[in-house]
Amino acid sequence: MRPTGKLHLGHIHGALGNWIDLQNNGDYDCYYFVADWHALTSEYNDTDQIKANGLAMVIDWLSVGLNPNKSTFFIQSSVKEHAELYLILSMITPLAWLERNPTYKEMKAELVGKDLSTFGFLGYPVLQAADIIMYKAYGVPVGVDQLPHIELTREIARRFNFLYKEIFPIPESLLTSASKLLGIDGRKMSKSYENAIYISDFGEALNNKISAMFTDPQRQRKKDPGRPNICNVFSFHLLYSSAEEVHEISDACQSASIGCTDCKKRLAGNIAQKMRPIHDRQRYHLNHIKEAREIMEEGNAKARQIARLTMEEVREAVKI
Repeated sequence: MRPTGKLHLGHIHGALGNWIDLQNNGDYDCYYFVADWHALTSEYNDTDQIKANGLAMVIDWLSVGLNPNKSTFFIQSSVKEHAELYLILSMITPLAWLERNPTYKEMKAELVGKDLSTFGFLGYPVLQAADIIMYKAYGVPVGVDQLPHIELTREIARRFNFLYKEIFPIPESLLTSASKLLGIDGRKMSKSYENAIYISDFGEALNNKISAMFTDPQRQRKKDPGRPNICNVFSFHLLYSSAEEVHEISDACQSASIGCTDCKKRLAGNIAQKMRPIHDRQRYHLNHIKEAREIMEEGNAKARQIARLTMEEVREAVKI
């Protein structure tokens, strides 16, 4: 995960929820890392916050339930072998493979205002491939938008195995369900759009964001009946309110016996209640920063040990 800003509720119900499920499944040995070199692909001219964002992100991971006793956390740039494998893979990756990457133009369009006409941005799927195959991964948890990158990783791994030696497994995608949550303005929840409810939001900040959420445009007045199935606020109720309350609010909205203001207030209270254990853990880790740093150092050491062994095999295969 790239440390480009705060994590939001969409991350909990998308990537992080899946990560937690995988770590709690005895079939997986999970590695999760702060992709700070990947952050440079778009933030190369503004690097002041990358380290701080990385630490804050790890604290969010710990707060939502990722467990360093079950998973390995590390920092990409602390395992220099990633750069070496990236360099070697870049020598065998055809340029056409990168140029046809369907997310290349999409990301350039989404990250407007940034000059992304760089080698690093075009070649980041090769670095991603190095990140994955370094640990001889059999599975990679991704959203559907990342599937082309995993397919490219598979092609690069096959090409290396064919050219040199059968070292790398061909990884499969472990598809993550897309987040059901939109931002407060009804668009994709994103830091870029300034429409996100962050994991760290609580109290007045949380209440203000909930009160600003778009609702059913048909409801101009409280007496107008609503349509919960198209209301963004109701989609949050489905995740943060009890089944009984969801049913009650749905009926009340359709009969216009509850207004949007009251509906939002109830939602804000329910989110605050559900998030309280996460915020408690967050406060603990913010007051014990040294522990978070030690967790990352332990993970770095474990990742380096594996990466060194992998690179010994790679160098022998490539004969350099």
